[in-house]
Amino acid sequence: MVFVRPRSKGSQSEPPSVISGLRRVESIKMLGVTISRKFSVSQHVDNLLAVCSQSMFALRILRQHGLPNDALHQVFQAIVINRLSYASPAWWGFTSADDRNRLEAFVRRSVKLGYRANSSATFASVCDDANNELFSQITGNSQHLLHPLLPPEREQYYSLRDRSHNFQLPDRTSVTNVKNFIIRMLYNDNSLDYSYRFIELHSFLLCNSVLSVFIKL
Repeated sequence: MVFVRPRSKGSQSEPPSVISGLRRVESIKMLGVTISRKFSVSQHVDNLLAVCSQSMFALRILRQHGLPNDALHQVFQAIVINRLSYASPAWWGFTSADDRNRLEAFVRRSVKLGYRANSSATFASVCDDANNELFSQITGNSQHLLHPLLPPEREQYYSLRDRSHNFQLPDRTSVTNVKNFIIRMLYNDNSLDYSYRFIELHSFLLCNSVLSVFIKL
């Protein structure tokens, strides 16, 4: 399979096959996650929804046989939600808005059917929790397999408020690059800090201006 830019149009010149007899495919399934040659996971979402929809029939049978709602919610969490969120840190960043809407719609329909509690978190929150947990494991363990992929730590010259990580932010060279788990988490983790950084910088410059005025006086 030859990967191309997600927004590329028209025919792409592809290198000839190195091994004769091998057929190039449009998508590949790796460790249970299907990704296309344009870095799309729509087919993976299709497969997940198809499999989980079949599990809904089994849940209905369990309810008809008198399974309590609390136990039904636990079964739904173990079979459906865990299957939907399997390896989500690897593919959640590559989902489109339509993919996420379809996943959320499926979960909302499950709530209406009584298979999930009304107070349960959205599927996006489930994936965000999985992302944060994995990122915390990577940053907190220097022996983690993915720890060498982290950028160097940045130097602190001022006593600023604590942040969740102290790594340098790499360049966002393309749309696909931003969807990478490490880069996505580094920026998402700092997205809420941008306004505070502006305030801190503005306060710092203002203090310097005031000090310079007093020095001149």
